[in-house]
Amino acid sequence: MLFKLFQQSDIPEKYRSNFTNLYLDIAWFGVLSGTAVNFLNIYAARLGATGLQIGLLTAASAIVNLFLAIPAGHWISKRHTGKAVFWSSVLFRIGYLFWIPLPWMFDAQGQIWSLIVITFLMAIPLTPLGVGFNALFAEAVPEQYRARVAGIRNVTFSIAYMLSSLIAGYILENTPFTAGYQIIFTIGAFGAAMSSYHIYHIKSLEEKTPPLSELLPDSALKPESTLRLDIWKTPFRNILLSLLFFHLTQYIVTPLYPLYLVGELHLNDNHFGAGTALFYLTVLLASTQLGKIVQKYGHKKVTGWGAVGVGLYPLTMAFTQNEIHYYLLSFFGGFLFALANGAYANYMLENIPPHDRPSHLAWYTIILNFAILISSLLGPVVANIIGIAPALILFGCMRFLSGFFILKK
Repeated sequence: MLFKLFQQSDIPEKYRSNFTNLYLDIAWFGVLSGTAVNFLNIYAARLGATGLQIGLLTAASAIVNLFLAIPAGHWISKRHTGKAVFWSSVLFRIGYLFWIPLPWMFDAQGQIWSLIVITFLMAIPLTPLGVGFNALFAEAVPEQYRARVAGIRNVTFSIAYMLSSLIAGYILENTPFTAGYQIIFTIGAFGAAMSSYHIYHIKSLEEKTPPLSELLPDSALKPESTLRLDIWKTPFRNILLSLLFFHLTQYIVTPLYPLYLVGELHLNDNHFGAGTALFYLTVLLASTQLGKIVQKYGHKKVTGWGAVGVGLYPLTMAFTQNEIHYYLLSFFGGFLFALANGAYANYMLENIPPHDRPSHLAWYTIILNFAILISSLLGPVVANIIGIAPALILFGCMRFLSGFFILKK
């Protein structure tokens, strides 16, 4: 089934190079994610980081993105999308190299705060990368193939993530504490570099459409040209509000997972690697069917019901008591995550005018990072007040509501 999924014999020749590089890009990104990114919060927790510090690892970049998203959208719209995305990815991913020597330079708290500062600085080039990549994807993949390409990218990511997380877990269990993390940070940095290499080879299939500022009279746009507030007067406003609630509920539990897994369940790195591998095994299996599911139900319904479904993950985690429960939760949790994660970007893209993608995506980047910032800080605060397990239950219920909100809009 997997071999058939990757076949491109029915794809026109002019699209194949882009699709192949999109798959290889996400494969190497999966290596990065399964190693350095996957174990960052666990590393911080083992160094003694508080919930607030773990939240700041995510929130630091969100703060930068909030302020830079609109300028980044303007910057992308005036440049060749592919080149802008490539150089943004290079500048962003250089930051992973600075994670490697930290244990040689600082004590535990020094490493935690250094990671927070580095993450903050990495967010500067991450902003145009985040705004630009969705625009590049839309330019490089014709609309009729987007669900298929997104599904295969999910499969490719899942395979790379599973293998790399299992290898990382093995390395960490058989290597002294800080040295093991330095090894997987090095593997992650290499994966990041290879991902950028393949981004460089993704080419736009569209002629560069003039930005909206060149299509309408100056008088129509000058009052709102900087912030593009006119976007909030269009139907895209409902999409933004839906995705704001969606991302808020997704990220509010992120700082709680390592605290619960390390502090409450006392899992080791090998358990964590195996659990995430099982999760992405299910993501892989579900992603093979994503194109068919979306074709039958549409991106909106798949996103909405997927968002409802992923509410079960934190809700059920609150009742797990050992690694077996965690493995079962990881295995079943990946399926609905694949639906929501694979469909929501295309749900958004199909509601954006082709001639004005950067500005719309800039506003999406703002609401995404606003959600990340608020939720990353709010999650640990709520958990400190009511406890980690009750907070997981509460946030799971909030995820249910976010899915119904998408379906209603």
